[in-house]
Amino acid sequence: MTGASGQLGWELQRTVPDSVELFAKSHAELDICDEQSVARAFRLHSPELVVNTAAFTDVDRAEHSRDLAFAINAEGPRLIARQAADAGGRMIQVSTDYVFAGDGNTPILPTARTAPNSAYGRSKLAGEKHVLQLLGTQCAVVRTAWLYSRHGRNFVKTMLGLMRSRTNLGVVSDQLGSPTWARELARSIWAFAARADLHGVYHWTDDGVASWYDFAVAIRDNGLERGLLKRRVVIDPIPAAAYPTAARRPRYSVLDKRSTIDVLGVSPNHWQTNLSHMLDDLANA
Repeated sequence: MTGASGQLGWELQRTVPDSVELFAKSHAELDICDEQSVARAFRLHSPELVVNTAAFTDVDRAEHSRDLAFAINAEGPRLIARQAADAGGRMIQVSTDYVFAGDGNTPILPTARTAPNSAYGRSKLAGEKHVLQLLGTQCAVVRTAWLYSRHGRNFVKTMLGLMRSRTNLGVVSDQLGSPTWARELARSIWAFAARADLHGVYHWTDDGVASWYDFAVAIRDNGLERGLLKRRVVIDPIPAAAYPTAARRPRYSVLDKRSTIDVLGVSPNHWQTNLSHMLDDLANA
């Protein structure tokens, strides 16, 4: 597994099945953009399956650091996939809702037309294509969205920090998606790992739909209940146009998970349930 120090990599290590021997590599231990580093890791561990969670995820910075984003999100997966193909191994590539334009209003199927509006989305889509082309039926691409965890940087922890230092916040209310706890995504990835017969593109997020505003309100209310916040912050809904960013975000990025639910035989929890579990985890840390 790559990206061991990221929030998904951290949750994969916490949820690894007893039957799996996991070699978890951080960037310091494995530079996926370095062909020799990747080849050396394959020689050392001879993995049957690689789960690639390493990624350049700073969406706005990617607009100004395109070469770096493509090196990590596109070239890195290509190098891993090529080594896996040569070794006869499998690969799970984690991808994102940002590969879509997000201008619709119904849940997006895995087969839907991709049309990323950002450098980050384009780099992740390029990584998907490399992996699928090189490995074919020996790989699965799992797209997710709005990921958060107790570990690492994410919207939940950012909101908690802002709510401790401010009395009022404005949060975007006209972008919709599905907040996703990295631990539940990790469990679904282990389910994919156990199924060598599964290949192609799949979607996985928590159940339900929210705006960033809805998400922030739920973080505030749950944070107050658990003592993570001491006072009730006023949160105002604002349009995305009032909060300009370097990268254009999808307006609607709810992913259709029905094909994944069908093949894995499991259904995701609602995002509000998983948010409560994550904040319990954070409060008890």
